[in-house]
Amino acid sequence: MIDSEKKVRVRFAPSPTGYLHIGGLRTALYNYLFAKKNDGVFALRIEDTDRSRYVEGAVESLIRSLQWAGLKWEEGPHINKQQTTNNKQHQEKSSSYPGVVEVGDFGPYIQSERLDLYKKYAEQLVEEGKAYYCFCTPDRLEKMRKDQLAQKQAPKYDRHCLNLSEEEIKQKLASEVPFVVRFKVPNNQNIAFEDIVRKKVSFNTNTIDDQVLLKSDRFPTYHLANVVDDHLMQITHVIRGEEWLPSTPKHIMLYEALGWEAPQFAHLPLLLNRDKSKLSKRQGDVAVEDYLAKGYIKEALINFVALLGWNPGEGSTQEIFTLDELIEKFELSKVHKAGAVFDIKKLDWINSQYIKKLSPDELLKNAKPFFQKKDFFVDASDDKKTDEYLKKVLMIEKERLSKFSDVGDENTFFFQEISYQKEMLRWKTNTDQQTIESLQTSYDILKDIDESDWSLSAIETKLLEAAGDKRGDLLWPLRVALTGAQKSPSPFEVAWALGKEESLARLKNALELVK
Repeated sequence: MIDSEKKVRVRFAPSPTGYLHIGGLRTALYNYLFAKKNDGVFALRIEDTDRSRYVEGAVESLIRSLQWAGLKWEEGPHINKQQTTNNKQHQEKSSSYPGVVEVGDFGPYIQSERLDLYKKYAEQLVEEGKAYYCFCTPDRLEKMRKDQLAQKQAPKYDRHCLNLSEEEIKQKLASEVPFVVRFKVPNNQNIAFEDIVRKKVSFNTNTIDDQVLLKSDRFPTYHLANVVDDHLMQITHVIRGEEWLPSTPKHIMLYEALGWEAPQFAHLPLLLNRDKSKLSKRQGDVAVEDYLAKGYIKEALINFVALLGWNPGEGSTQEIFTLDELIEKFELSKVHKAGAVFDIKKLDWINSQYIKKLSPDELLKNAKPFFQKKDFFVDASDDKKTDEYLKKVLMIEKERLSKFSDVGDENTFFFQEISYQKEMLRWKTNTDQQTIESLQTSYDILKDIDESDWSLSAIETKLLEAAGDKRGDLLWPLRVALTGAQKSPSPFEVAWALGKEESLARLKNALELVK
């Protein structure tokens, strides 16, 4: 394994098959935190060799999602050079993706640009007898698989082509018969390694298939490309999801076959739904873009994702962390083995804590795009679309808001004309006359407050003084008159946000309704 004294180098290596999965964000984050904690290098590498799964625009989308999250990488592809660090140390190089350039001394960082390297090492393994050409057709492989299953055997390549003579191999190659290159897995060997998260792990090679290294289209499989790139890029720690744990012995064997030192491995626990099934699109959003679209704050999402499988330990009850605090406290040894449950209620709570801390200007910047998509806002009068008015509404809503996509939904009375039944104005068993007197008192109090003194504290002080011990008698009718709702923020807050003129107009309408 890698010498602990070597400079830490880690990588996040997504495939451009679509959006950035929330699990991918966690993998990127843990790599980033580990690199920063250890004064190391965090690199981005694009693993795009599976062309059948490639999605147009996915590379750019992945880069933008990571940039949005604030995870800056020292090496690899990027779009905006301002998003990477230490750019002055490296010369930018163009890539095969328009608008995407690469930075770093170990490139290319896009696997489809490294095909000659994979071919070189695959051929080296064949020449050394550690890999072999396989000319089996898909039909033969499918029949073999069905026969094995019928005999209740685990599907595994039968090494038919390993028994071909050199002359047969030469003839097939000369005839351009399609082939793949398979790794010759040693028989009955125990492959053991120390995983930073899962501790000692071992596999017997008899359970491992002769995996394909080079496909018939001359693109490498994940196994070969991953090992070659991690070695040539001097990666010291491979931090990835638990789903890659069964592949690790294959990779270790490849390192040994090529005479290379293997990095240290850390396999992160699976992300689970609340019912403990694997996190999937079927049960909710899984893309980082989905959470951005719903108005989650990036710092809150990063905070939440960091806690999916890790905590600072030592009896700590801290749940809100800045990125700097995460860097300071993060240790791979404190990552759990057990699956991490993705609890949307926990994310909402964390997001709400961040929302509460935002200034009026920050609230407006985050919320305005969501207001502009809502019918009640689009149809509102111009005076209710001003930045100052929205800031007041948001200062009231922020104490109860869990995500910005919900802005205004529970308080449409700030933007719309209201209607309600007369009976709603009545406090308990009060008569119409008592209700009228209550509404008139509120009207007179608010009317006497000068526009220049129209503040939340002034409104609350004067109304509470008038209410005395009978707060419900005064404040309930006022609340309904201002909001048309039984549940709302306090009538002091609503009056303050609506302004003097609108508040008095709504009280006047209420008085006319009761009379």
